[in-house]
Amino acid sequence: MPRSLADILEPGGPVRVATGFTFTEGPLWHPDGYLLFTDVRESKLFSIRPGDSKATLVRENTGGGNGLTLDKAGRLIICEGTNRRVTRAEPGGRITVLADRYLGKRLNRPNDVVCRSDGTIYFTNPGMRVPREERELSTDGVYRIFPDGGIDEVAADFEYPNGLAFSPDERRLYVANTRPHPHLRVYEAKSDGSLQGGKIFAEMPYTAEGETGGVPDGLKIDVEGRIYCTGPGGVWVWAPDGTQIGLIRLPELPANVAFGGPDRRTLFCCARTSVYSVRTRTPGVSARR
Repeated sequence: MPRSLADILEPGGPVRVATGFTFTEGPLWHPDGYLLFTDVRESKLFSIRPGDSKATLVRENTGGGNGLTLDKAGRLIICEGTNRRVTRAEPGGRITVLADRYLGKRLNRPNDVVCRSDGTIYFTNPGMRVPREERELSTDGVYRIFPDGGIDEVAADFEYPNGLAFSPDERRLYVANTRPHPHLRVYEAKSDGSLQGGKIFAEMPYTAEGETGGVPDGLKIDVEGRIYCTGPGGVWVWAPDGTQIGLIRLPELPANVAFGGPDRRTLFCCARTSVYSVRTRTPGVSARR
């Protein structure tokens, strides 16, 4: 197993793909050959193809659109944080609400989302940024939406759940906790999709390695099970056994990452006003399984 960044990254530093945004998030490589990402604070969704010098506006008024994924049918799923819901974009542009309440209570602020191979959608639902008087749910958890539309809470013991990603075999689910105790947690994912355990996989202190700024946020997994999570100073990389391999530094603090490109060996990094790319030696797990 590689034990240094030189073993997992190709030579050369980060390349700026696009810039001029307010706060980029939610990168997702679409199998049709382009990258999707959001500008959270502007409530806009963009796309960009390899070689293009400028991103294309796909959708306005996303309601604080943040994390993105694809469902089994290839339809776009988006966490609309300000709108406090998870939606699906249908062919032709119609928006279907997949979840906006749980047990009759309004969701907090859906943040990030992944789709399991059986079609079940998992999303994080932090509440810290929702005014206390507007909160209807008392827990900050991880939820799942079943293919038949049902919803339940699978983990409720978080302070601020954020990014999440399955291991290649889907037997583990990693979840970033942003604050006030910054760390990465791992759950055992049972065959029925329920979660068990929830031990701390790695601590991610805000001042780690002398860095300041940045929090545990978005994360992705490569096909060998290595974990890439944005945090203080850049993108933190661990081996599946919990050994930290290194820190990928970028010109701006990153908030989320995604593997893409035709060979899925380009790590796209949404970092404040820009999107950067870093070439890796190992492909990432596809968003569409």
